[in-house]
Amino acid sequence: MQMDKAAQKSAWDAFCDYIAGYAHRDDFVLVVPDDGFDTDIGDIVPREKIFFSVSEPDAILNAAGLVLAGKRPWIAGNCSRLVSRCYGQIREALAVPSLSVRIAAADGGLSRGPEGVSSLIIEDIALMRAMPNMSIFVPSDDRSVREVSKAADLVEGPVYIRLGYTPVSPIKADSEDFDPCYHGGARLLKDGTGVTICACGIMVENALAAADILEQQGISAEVIECYSIKPFPEQIVLSSVRRTGCCVVAEEHGCIGGLGGAMAECLCRTYPVPVRFVSVDDQFIDSGTPEELREYYGLTWKEIVGAAAQAWALRRR
Repeated sequence: MQMDKAAQKSAWDAFCDYIAGYAHRDDFVLVVPDDGFDTDIGDIVPREKIFFSVSEPDAILNAAGLVLAGKRPWIAGNCSRLVSRCYGQIREALAVPSLSVRIAAADGGLSRGPEGVSSLIIEDIALMRAMPNMSIFVPSDDRSVREVSKAADLVEGPVYIRLGYTPVSPIKADSEDFDPCYHGGARLLKDGTGVTICACGIMVENALAAADILEQQGISAEVIECYSIKPFPEQIVLSSVRRTGCCVVAEEHGCIGGLGGAMAECLCRTYPVPVRFVSVDDQFIDSGTPEELREYYGLTWKEIVGAAAQAWALRRR
């Protein structure tokens, strides 16, 4: 595995690049809440393709109406506002009728750390996972964002895509194959036989850094980017865990209901092995820079190394 530090780009920037090239489609409409969403996406997408809504709840309802009018709309907005203010609208207007609306949630995870708890939501994946008919994707680098965005347009029903603002390096993986997200997708980044490390979003880069350290300690780590949270890529994960006998899950999310929850449900049901989780404890987040918060709440490669060593010592043989 190698990472190109010279070409860092955030998941949100990668999405803006993708959507700018996608906007020529006749059925495309970008719905944007016009209440302070801080983005320059309006300079990227043609004005006639943007539908401005008064607020996030109105954006959800307007997107539902556009689907019924024959369009395939995307919604772009702040992660915390879209989830905390609009859960009822997403459930009733999109999920219950299973309307094909794609929600691009910017600044997911700890991206807006300096703004404090009211602007940070680390339980969004758990909330969306619990909603029937909803698909969830958390891509990491530029290519992952593009592949996920393309596949999301093929999914029937609503889609939630969490996109962070933190720049990350393009990932050169052992395998560049992407599985179709609408069947549950994951990407093998590094082969290994000692421990499986599954990560999503910003934590993928940390997982790869941890794998390099573990290699020096004599533990061969297999790293998988689980960019599809729901549907969950069960077969890809199980194929790896059956070889390694243990697993670590790393995510910029609360410890309940996210990628870790999906992994635990899969393994308990199918192939129980020791699992360790690198995530935020069951608590709200204080303010600070994203880097400070990730260090404070234990979302770095160091915690992944420690968790992997524990899982490896207890691995199923």
